[in-house]
Amino acid sequence: MKHRAQVLVIDDDAVVGRSFDRVLSGKGYDVRTALSGEEGLKDIESHNYDVVFTDIKMPGMDGLEVAERIRARCPWTPVVVITGYGNEENETRAHVLGVSGFVRKPLTPEIIEGVTLKALENPVAPAEAPVEAANEAVPEAAAPEAMGYGKAVRIVARNIGLFIAAPFIALAYIIAMPAVGFWMFAKLGIEAWRNRRASS
Repeated sequence: MKHRAQVLVIDDDAVVGRSFDRVLSGKGYDVRTALSGEEGLKDIESHNYDVVFTDIKMPGMDGLEVAERIRARCPWTPVVVITGYGNEENETRAHVLGVSGFVRKPLTPEIIEGVTLKALENPVAPAEAPVEAANEAVPEAAAPEAMGYGKAVRIVARNIGLFIAAPFIALAYIIAMPAVGFWMFAKLGIEAWRNRRASS
């Protein structure tokens, strides 16, 4: 008998869980849902899932912490983070944790099916570095592979440009400050002369 892939969807919005169930059940998946990170982790203790989806913004434990705990407990289980609050910092943390995907709401049936297939077709390797490292901020200059090569090059170029320009900026201030001071002194003198002339 053909194995039916086991899918867990962790999201405090029940509508999201029903959407996954409606799309994937018709494709031969067994779908279970949990309304919180704690509930999902408890379910994982008694079930072996082929892929886990977790929302990032939930009361209590957020999706990245859920992903971290799943990766520590079941490093072979693909975890896909879904969110309506995507940002670069979250995506960087998710990549450091070794999640299999990071998708934004709203989710269409095509996205749900496609990201599920991709997660199942690409086996997850246990993280080489301790999962706890994902809690630390990843310095932009220290982790170009986490942010993308193009962005790393732009950051380095910007820093070099600022380093080269710094002496010229300082020189411009040194030259400009006496001129500005003289102009302010002259302006005050002219105003005082005009006031004296107007009062006489």
